[in-house]
Amino acid sequence: MGRLSVNLCGIELDNPIIPASGTFGFGYEFAELYDINELGTFSFKGTTKGPRFGNPTPRIAECTAGMINAVGLQNPGVDKVIAEELPKLKKCFHKPVMANVSGFAIEDYAYTCERLDKEEQVGWLEVNVSCPNVHGGGMSFGTSPEAAAQVTAAVKKVTTKPVIIKLSPNVTDIVSIAKACEDAGADGISLINTMLGMRIDLRTKKPVIANKMGGFSGPAIFPVAVRMVYQVANAVNIPVIGMGGVSTAEDVMELMLAGATAVEVGAANLVNPYASRDIIRALPEAMDKYGIENLSDIIGQAK
Repeated sequence: MGRLSVNLCGIELDNPIIPASGTFGFGYEFAELYDINELGTFSFKGTTKGPRFGNPTPRIAECTAGMINAVGLQNPGVDKVIAEELPKLKKCFHKPVMANVSGFAIEDYAYTCERLDKEEQVGWLEVNVSCPNVHGGGMSFGTSPEAAAQVTAAVKKVTTKPVIIKLSPNVTDIVSIAKACEDAGADGISLINTMLGMRIDLRTKKPVIANKMGGFSGPAIFPVAVRMVYQVANAVNIPVIGMGGVSTAEDVMELMLAGATAVEVGAANLVNPYASRDIIRALPEAMDKYGIENLSDIIGQAK
């Protein structure tokens, strides 16, 4: 084990850095820029049962210290991901990859996770419960402990690999939802997903994004991520993956002190495609500066 290594749900990572789903495609695009095997792993593009074209454009809005996106889970569907995307990825990434799964009904989640669970390359299933529940009036599964637990239990029933539930910050009580997922069998929790944001164009006097609202990410949400990771890590007995506005090695260490075992990097990848690699390379010097010998030693040390 090296200074940077961590154990995530029984799988050893060379370092805790994981590019977040939706910011790293299926990996091979970034492999043209650098050796992506430097990463701990990465979470590939959110995958659904069937193909999705996504939301109408414009889908992106800039804002101070962040951005808003409403891409709408554009992806080719699980069958094509397995048949086309994973074989391409296998040529350039030689570690277990994290499969990010979305759905609009519990049956969708179970179907997609069962398919991906059988793929040798997949190490973990990251289940995004921030999607609208089509049977629950459009609210996301992640806003209710009961609904989040139902998704967790359904996925666990048909899978053998670690299931990590990705939670939305757009709730008043994140801890009760995380605990419900743990009780339903989740092997880990990842948070935070994007917050809900909006911009209005002063010239047109209309919302900038066609969807009106979208996911707000970037450095501005980092303090919210630290707070929620801290709350959840102190309430559950399963690993937590922290994310939300991470852009430096210092941010990584702060989230790990709050209780994160691993850290996802999202919007920073869209600003600088080398962001995740650069953070990994900066970690040893940052650790030395703060007297940290091994990253795994500081997980949850902020009390």
